[in-house]
Amino acid sequence: MLDRIIFGDNQFFGINHMSEDKAQALAEKFKDLKAITDVIETAYDCGIRGFMFNTHERTGEICDYLRSNIARFPDIALYPSMPYAHKYANAVAEKGIFGALKEFIFADSSAREIFGILAKGGMTIFERDMIKVMQILVDMEMKAFRGLNVKVVFLQNIVTDLLLGFKAKEAFTGFVSYLNSKYSVEAGFNSMNMPMLVDFLLECGIENPIVCSSINKAGYFMNPDMASYEKTIKEKPFRPLAMSVLASGAIKPNEAIEYICQQPPIQSIVFGASSRQHIMETVHLIQKYSA
Repeated sequence: MLDRIIFGDNQFFGINHMSEDKAQALAEKFKDLKAITDVIETAYDCGIRGFMFNTHERTGEICDYLRSNIARFPDIALYPSMPYAHKYANAVAEKGIFGALKEFIFADSSAREIFGILAKGGMTIFERDMIKVMQILVDMEMKAFRGLNVKVVFLQNIVTDLLLGFKAKEAFTGFVSYLNSKYSVEAGFNSMNMPMLVDFLLECGIENPIVCSSINKAGYFMNPDMASYEKTIKEKPFRPLAMSVLASGAIKPNEAIEYICQQPPIQSIVFGASSRQHIMETVHLIQKYSA
């Protein structure tokens, strides 16, 4: 079962879609690891057990901290979202395609792991095999979460929606089956167009898929429109997760959470916050309106 409340990580990495000034302030606030782990501890103490992490460059530090303090977080559940597209784009821009491959594919790999990667995907450049590339990236990104309780692995929305545009059925079914067979975890999908994605996943034969997208009273980042989202949530057999529920601060918390909890099939609410007061307030509102 998915956690009802999942704590997001955008604030840790200076991400705010409504204000560059706020984004810069967040980046400054969380430049030290302790500032991040203090907020994680606060969220955990407020009863939150699910945490969603993009595979940002700093996520490895956070996972190292969680592993070192596992007694502090005995029942924590992680929801990685991968790949973090900006990380790869920046690496290619700075080091070129071969420099980026060396950094990400072979960094910190043993001889045995490198042999396995080559055996799986050594001919990928020539074969243009999308499934092999996907498996290599998943294996590489999952290294950061070794030894931790991973519940669902999400495909990041930029990749999800690109593959959706190409109707790449094998990529979606391959992602689901690979995570299940190798890591015994479920696959989830982040998207900016939930209605279209849900229909396509069901066409692919993926039963009761997990889809995370922006759902809020303002219609913020809800493509093509709110009505199609509400209709999909009500009628389609899938597990929806709501993020951007506050529309980056455009909606008051009480009003925002009440709207989300009026959509009964929504499985989980994903939110991020940087202070104890905001975390406690949001948890209280979710509990209040869920009841």
